[in-house]
Amino acid sequence: MIIGVPKEIKNNENRVAVTPSGVVEFTKRGHEVYIQTTAGDGSGFTDDQYTEAGAKILPTIAEVYDIAEMIIKVKEPIEPEYKLCKKDQLIFTYFHFASHEPLTKAMIDSGAVCLAYETVESSDRSLPLLIPMSEVAGRMSVQEGAKYLEKPLKGRGILLGGVPGVRPAKVMILGGGVVGTNAAKMAAGMGADVTILDLNLQRLRYLDDVMPANVNTFMSSEYNIRELIATHDLIIGAVLIPGAKAPNLITKDMLKDMQPGTVLVDVAVDQGGCIETCKPTTHQDPTYIIEDVVHYCVANMPGAVPYTSTLALTNATLPYALQLANKGWKQACNDSNELKLGLNVISGEIVYKGVSEAFDMPYTPVEKFL
Repeated sequence: MIIGVPKEIKNNENRVAVTPSGVVEFTKRGHEVYIQTTAGDGSGFTDDQYTEAGAKILPTIAEVYDIAEMIIKVKEPIEPEYKLCKKDQLIFTYFHFASHEPLTKAMIDSGAVCLAYETVESSDRSLPLLIPMSEVAGRMSVQEGAKYLEKPLKGRGILLGGVPGVRPAKVMILGGGVVGTNAAKMAAGMGADVTILDLNLQRLRYLDDVMPANVNTFMSSEYNIRELIATHDLIIGAVLIPGAKAPNLITKDMLKDMQPGTVLVDVAVDQGGCIETCKPTTHQDPTYIIEDVVHYCVANMPGAVPYTSTLALTNATLPYALQLANKGWKQACNDSNELKLGLNVISGEIVYKGVSEAFDMPYTPVEKFL
């Protein structure tokens, strides 16, 4: 198979979808790999390293899309890429369709086969291609939140871990999944007073067992959220419904109950956000303020730590990409239910219910194409 790896062009996105090590794995199985020049620079991988691994370097993104049977990316195609996607071309990347109708329509119009990292699902309901970036984003949410609590950045002027004689910051985490767990670990390690909320009592029992003493668990409900927001300094949204839009757990009217300088970090922004006043921001312009509350809603948080993120992501994606290259997407998805669940759009039709429901658009069972 001919595999194309374009340079990411989303704002401050420095990750790359395939490392030189991955190129070796593809080429030794007889596949051809084309990398856009400088695609790996942001993650510390040079064109020479890719060439030595067996890849061919192309000068433009258009040439990569034009030659490839399978495009492997990190982030969803953005508007300049829409016209480059071809009929029957397999695109393997994060899409997060349910939060972005123009992207969904563009991929329908392209006729491409869109296989989304975020909906590849294992038999235990875990999301193996989302987990590594959720781990990074969860840890970064506390790192960034601690920074924006500083007064020059319009926060409350609180040191996350406090000092002897002065209480630490209070951190509230909505969701006890991978993002929430990693956020709680970081916040607790920095000495904050942490409360983590979830709807799943079994999950809360587990977290209560494994977390340190400065992490408290709480059942998630609108009443409890409203009670807690008035006293917490950093609030992290870490809620995910696979392939669907995240629910709004923090509503606009709640902002007036927060202390001025409270910081909101919405890690769920890729899926529409679990904070009603959330809108995607970039690393270049990461925050905005509503009702004296600082909103940090960067849609590609792991892009700020590309070396770590690229290695973590490609460790997870490469085995699936090899299956797709070796067998073709139809056979690979017939053989692997995990990959089958990753199919979102095929030849102009939506084949993932969460996406069709998000926009009230027609749904076609994926079996039609397999």
